[in-house]
Amino acid sequence: MMLLAITLSFAAFAALSLAMEKHQLELYGKAAAARARPRLWRWLGWVLLGLAFGICVADHGWAAGPVLWLGAMTISGLVIAFGLYPWRPRWLMPLACALPVLGLIAAVV
Repeated sequence: MMLLAITLSFAAFAALSLAMEKHQLELYGKAAAARARPRLWRWLGWVLLGLAFGICVADHGWAAGPVLWLGAMTISGLVIAFGLYPWRPRWLMPLACALPVLGLIAAVV
């Protein structure tokens, strides 16, 4: 279940970064999204972070769940900030879509 929380946090941070105009221009060039799309990305990011928090608390309880959630967010943020955006920014969206599915498969199996 921890892998699922990490992948959901990764997708959440990817969505929250796409809510920023700077990162949209970085990924999509001058063809930036419409005005309503950043709001959608922001909501999706916060919902995914809340879902990751719920998974951590449900799996490890209130004593360790929030701490593990902070760890999952740290790992995801570091991968995005120091790995993907500087070196492979085009990989961000495919990974943000594929990793939660792989995390769910790993959690079920």
